[in-house]
Amino acid sequence: MKKSFAAAWIVVTLGMSVGAYAQNAALRVGAAKVDVTPAQADLPKNYDGILDHIYSRAIVINNGTASAALISVDAGGVSDQIWQAVSKQLETDLGIPAKNVLLSATHSHSVPNQPAGAYTQKIVESVRLAKQRLAPARIGYGTGVSYINVNRNIIDPKTKRWWEGPNYEGPSDKTVAVIKFESLSGEPLAVYYNYAMHGVAAGQLDLVSGDAPGTTSKYIEDSFDDKIVALWSSGAAGDQNPIYFQQTYDLREIRIKDYAKRGIDISNSMPPGGQGLNKKDPTVIKLMNQQKQMILSMGQFLGEEVMHVMRGMERTESSIQVDGRFKTFSCPGRERTNEGRAGFPGEYKAAGPVDIRLGLLQLGDIMIGAVNAEVFNPIAQRLKKESPYARTMMATLTDGSARSGYIPNDTAYGMYTFEVLSSRLQPGCAESAIVNGILDLMADSGR
Repeated sequence: MKKSFAAAWIVVTLGMSVGAYAQNAALRVGAAKVDVTPAQADLPKNYDGILDHIYSRAIVINNGTASAALISVDAGGVSDQIWQAVSKQLETDLGIPAKNVLLSATHSHSVPNQPAGAYTQKIVESVRLAKQRLAPARIGYGTGVSYINVNRNIIDPKTKRWWEGPNYEGPSDKTVAVIKFESLSGEPLAVYYNYAMHGVAAGQLDLVSGDAPGTTSKYIEDSFDDKIVALWSSGAAGDQNPIYFQQTYDLREIRIKDYAKRGIDISNSMPPGGQGLNKKDPTVIKLMNQQKQMILSMGQFLGEEVMHVMRGMERTESSIQVDGRFKTFSCPGRERTNEGRAGFPGEYKAAGPVDIRLGLLQLGDIMIGAVNAEVFNPIAQRLKKESPYARTMMATLTDGSARSGYIPNDTAYGMYTFEVLSSRLQPGCAESAIVNGILDLMADSGR
């Protein structure tokens, strides 16, 4: 049975001294965002330009005895180098312990890697500004649903082999988890929302974009006249795509045919960006314009659901426990020895162990479990089912980047999908290690 707030209060209190909990002063919260869009001159050759600006968004939380930072960056991922540099500087300069920092990537596939130095400082600056804006606040939690994601692994009806496409019957959590921060007068200050969907709808445009995560946050912020900062947290989306993705498939096919004319077969691989598309062709122009519209549409739909949840919150708190912790575990690794994106069995040889980092940030009875990799959706569903806390979510691609590649759930290893074939993990380890590891961190709460 899930813990109610009252039950959670008892558990927390038993796990720490009453005096320590009583020291929690009134909650204070600040939020900010900083533009991290690369200059046009600094774009890689396969990028044609900038579709929309990208940001580092941050929320700083202080309860009088502890501080924490939630950070969301419009990026495909955050390297260990950047995570370590950011968390070290936040701890040294701003007094926010590394264990209380969740630095997450939105996983937009339309953002190039950026040099660590200046990029790191921009992320730190977003947290610094957020801390400067600390003000008395309340926190609330709620959940909604959105149907813009779908399981992306199917048996192709023509080839009868595993391939990528919308699997309407496949496992797919539609939950939108929302944490709202508001002033004592009830004015929204920030929102942290968690949803499981790849940011790939604009991936064939060859333009810098925050994709659907970016348009969702911008839609929410615009709805509040930019008096609020909205942070996307990527749920367990390793096997989740946008439900409407046909333009991407069509553009991939055009690239594949272009390569075939040159005698290169890329039909069972991911077509590289920046090549193989005549962007003056009317069909290509139409498909690309539809992709641009699609990310705006998805941002509006998901943004509306986030705000619907915010409006429906009836319980908020102004004094909570703030605590974080993390741990690392290892799973046996493997190295693939054959090729092919999907549809055929993989061949492997044993490789060295792969380390995976877990984290947990506790905000009262809200538990944000973190994994530094791309996780399949059923693993997060299992965590929420087994968690003793009803208010549990999983933030992936958080606090660095594991060498694992995708992390499938145990039963998915029987599927010849590109995520499973490319995973550097041997089956039978990661799913239980992630779930049990985060549950263990919850059990350590307050100790």
